[in-house]
Amino acid sequence: QVQLAESGGGLVQTGGSLRLSCAASGRTVSNYPMGWFRQAPGREREFVAAISRRSGTTSYADSVKGRFAISRDTTQNTMYLQMNSLKPEDTAVYYCALDVTLQFIPTTDERAYDYWGQGTQVTVSS
Repeated sequence: QVQLAESGGGLVQTGGSLRLSCAASGRTVSNYPMGWFRQAPGREREFVAAISRRSGTTSYADSVKGRFAISRDTTQNTMYLQMNSLKPEDTAVYYCALDVTLQFIPTTDERAYDYWGQGTQVTVSS
């Protein structure tokens, strides 16, 4: 049984930073592609960042490139999303996801993911 649990969301001012965590159980984070997605009110869920299995190759949405960084810690079996220079348009519920296929590239399509966390709210005030 795979479980993903996000934490670290909250309220922050424009320009601030947050670090989201995604603790995994039932799978080792370095063995599978994993990613972050977000959903703002009234909008569809969108891709934010992904990290490949093993090599840790990363991929980012254009809207977050240079501001967000995805990483993982195998000792903690946890994936992270460091978010800097936050903007009001980053306000959303953020979800982590795990893809059980064994491809070696970052998975950017949400339809490819098999397991999802419950989400954590990030609110950026102007």
